[in-house]
Amino acid sequence: MPDAVVLMAYGSPERLADVPAYYADIRGGRPVAPEHLADLVERYRRLGIEDSSPLNAITEATRAALERELGIPVYTGMKHWTPRIADAAEAAIAGGADHVVGLVLAPHYSALSIKGYRDQLEQRVGGSRLAFVDSWHLEPGFISLLAERIRGTDAHVVFTAHSLPARILDMGDPYKGQLLETSGAVAKAAGVRDFSFSFQSESPTGEPWLGPDILDHLETLHADGVDNVLVCPVGFVSDHLEIRWDIDVEAQEKAAGLGMRLERIEMPNDDPAFVRTLAEIVRRSLR
Repeated sequence: MPDAVVLMAYGSPERLADVPAYYADIRGGRPVAPEHLADLVERYRRLGIEDSSPLNAITEATRAALERELGIPVYTGMKHWTPRIADAAEAAIAGGADHVVGLVLAPHYSALSIKGYRDQLEQRVGGSRLAFVDSWHLEPGFISLLAERIRGTDAHVVFTAHSLPARILDMGDPYKGQLLETSGAVAKAAGVRDFSFSFQSESPTGEPWLGPDILDHLETLHADGVDNVLVCPVGFVSDHLEIRWDIDVEAQEKAAGLGMRLERIEMPNDDPAFVRTLAEIVRRSLR
């Protein structure tokens, strides 16, 4: 029975000129505030993304490495850019796959995030042919990789993840609980006791989002006498906008203004240990 993997990611504009179309896709037909679009374009411009996306390159490197590790076809599907999830699914089927593993490059499940990937994939690959991985937030290889990056630090570790609308708590959504489980497991594996958790990357939607936001959290830590912080973004696996801007620019500037030292871990990206972890998740799904 031929097997294949659809490796899914949020997506990123390939060049600066793509940002308006990318943002419109994220908004899904909802009005786009000119000032929000202008702000997003400026962020990409300041990060030097003019003609090529480093995130797309990282995703492709991860896909290629996973394909080599598994020895079966791996197709990339983006939620908000090309190649689309539907394109990846159709390519897998056209390639003769009878069994498709759907794996998102995001470890934690939420109905407002991972479910959207699953819905798109199920529209093209349904029934017994699809094995979809809802979450992998306690995958041993993932925990070990992050633990190695914070082990031995003398800084206060702040685990972070992308915030979501606070209404998910009333829905019984597991997202926040899974994030705290991951953070606790990583800290325990690393032997780190001085740590906390905060959210980042809240979007301007006009409704309450999960907090505290890392910028506010840094003020709290500073008031408590903390002056050295190591950020470990457990909710992310690649160097994309939420890392390179929200942490490396905004949080860094906030910390500097408070007289604090702030560093962050190296992201998993296409690290061979991370690729082996993804491969183990796929192999288990195939079994």
